[in-house]
Amino acid sequence: MEPVSLGKSLAVPCVQDLAKEISQTTVPARYLRLDQDPPIIINNDAASLTQIPVIDMQRLISDELELDKMNHACREWGFFQLINHGVDDSLVDKVKVGIQELFNLPMEEKNKYWQRPEEMEGFGQAFVVSEEQKLDWGDMFYMITLPEHARKPYLFPELPQPFRDNLEAYSAEMKKLAMKILHLMAKALRMKPEEMKDMFEEGCQMMRMNYYPPCPQPELVIGLNSHTDAIGLTILLQVNEMEGLQIRKSGRWIPVEPLPNAFVLNIGDMLEIVTNGIYRSTEHRAAVNSVRERISMSTFYSPNLDGELGPAPSLVTPETPAAYRRIGVADFFKGYFSRELVGKSYVDVMRIQNGGDENN
Repeated sequence: MEPVSLGKSLAVPCVQDLAKEISQTTVPARYLRLDQDPPIIINNDAASLTQIPVIDMQRLISDELELDKMNHACREWGFFQLINHGVDDSLVDKVKVGIQELFNLPMEEKNKYWQRPEEMEGFGQAFVVSEEQKLDWGDMFYMITLPEHARKPYLFPELPQPFRDNLEAYSAEMKKLAMKILHLMAKALRMKPEEMKDMFEEGCQMMRMNYYPPCPQPELVIGLNSHTDAIGLTILLQVNEMEGLQIRKSGRWIPVEPLPNAFVLNIGDMLEIVTNGIYRSTEHRAAVNSVRERISMSTFYSPNLDGELGPAPSLVTPETPAAYRRIGVADFFKGYFSRELVGKSYVDVMRIQNGGDENN
């Protein structure tokens, strides 16, 4: 079977290289984001701010109270940190080293993995649809990792060893963890477990490694624009100790202080649709700082690309009718990737506008 293409993005300069070249005081105009809410620049007061819920995986498996806590986190926050997740620490550490080494490759090596015309996978940025568009202060390395036949032959199979083997093992662990969490979510929602299993078991997994260089004017740029994730479930690995993830809750931005050896999980648009809006995807963004780079990797897990997306039948009742229309999974991705990454606008297109619903 042929590798899949879900979208494309225009080629842009490498920000990591740009950050080394620019003067210490100014940022090129194309990266200035004066249209945005200014990012919260992390300081020592961050610890006193509200923090997202923390869920213990070991307790989650057997403890109804922990399941209720996760259910509440998914309904109210769309985000939580997962501790005691069971993924081997030494594997995670090897993957972190491999990601850092990948971004530190010389440019001639990186070019082998650079985005090709009409493609989005590889090094570069996503969602760049015009030459006038403002850019993020960050680079990504993005690729489809599962199913294996969907991999681009010049990306995953060509990664340097031992990173390739470590990433292969990590990919399998992420799938296993995603399926466990999705199963527990189905239980918390009183959704038929086979509906979640059938939709996600042969699902699509993507990885996006992020490199946000230090910036002389961090308050004027954004590492990654405010958005919701298209997918079902995101599992974020913080590669180094720098904070930068911020989520929008009740109209304000909250910085996430990552816990050691934890993953940050969040609900994507597709899971919002599957749960018929009970769990909601939450806008988030990445801020940068003037001191040092921040590196992270998101593993995205989605339903099967050949499948169809819609509210789970067991969650649709006369009292809670379907709030989203059905669409092919691949078609949803293609629509999402064809536009600029802005807020939560795309999932809203999927809503069924039931006039007068409030009065029924």
